Amino acid sequence: MSFFDRLSERIDAVDSVVSVGLDPDPDRLPEQVQGAELPRWAFNRRIIDATHEHAACYKPNAAFYEDPDGWRALAETVAYAHGKNVPVLLDAKRADIGNTARQYATALDTVDAITVNPYLGGDSLQPFLDRTSKGVFVLCRTSNPGSGDLQELELAGGEQVYERVASLASTWNTGGNVGLVVGATAPAELETVRELVGDLPFLVPGVGTQGGDERAAVEYGLGDGVGLVNSSRGIIFAGEAATGHDDPARYFGAAGEAAKRLRRRLNRFR
Repeated sequence: MSFFDRLSERIDAVDSVVSVGLDPDPDRLPEQVQGAELPRWAFNRRIIDATHEHAACYKPNAAFYEDPDGWRALAETVAYAHGKNVPVLLDAKRADIGNTARQYATALDTVDAITVNPYLGGDSLQPFLDRTSKGVFVLCRTSNPGSGDLQELELAGGEQVYERVASLASTWNTGGNVGLVVGATAPAELETVRELVGDLPFLVPGVGTQGGDERAAVEYGLGDGVGLVNSSRGIIFAGEAATGHDDPARYFGAAGEAAKRLRRRLNRFR
């Protein structure tokens, strides 16, 4: 089965399009997970325990794991999520040329999907695209404030850069494993990209802490019912505001409640 077939089954099983970003920022980990007893993998495990009933996917960002202990934490996290029957999308934004791209693509040996950067062109993505059972999400119109510096530049003929990326991604989808990253903070562009690419699945970041448009994320983000709406900090650090947040049960319980609320809000628009 392709990644998107498996993702569709997961979405149906839990009635959710919520992607939970597993970004264990060391500056925000509560005291009980900073020491040897609860390292990053254990923090993630508690988050997964609290949220898996509401999660269509988990999305660890590679930036929070790029050290010797971190890679081990990531491996533990992926294995634990898979044990709960939840797919894992590695947010790595990789791309390069030749053997470097092929080496980057080996990350797909252990995860189910990955984000990639199209700036180097189609050949830099080919080693990822060749793995047709895995999902490949191409950065298109991202959710950060500075995204327009390049993505909204106008090309000859009036087409904007993000629109060209969307069109190219459709041509790269020969294996049926391509999706796009399009932020919920740009609802008009979400609609534009959906019109360009038909039913291509989207990963839509930017809801929650970034204040993205949840209605647009669902209405334009789901291609043929398949897609993901991601929240990271708004879920995994929800316990910071919880009453009695020094109690681990309440801290991690708040993450579960945040994921549940997001699923309920998004499902209103499905």
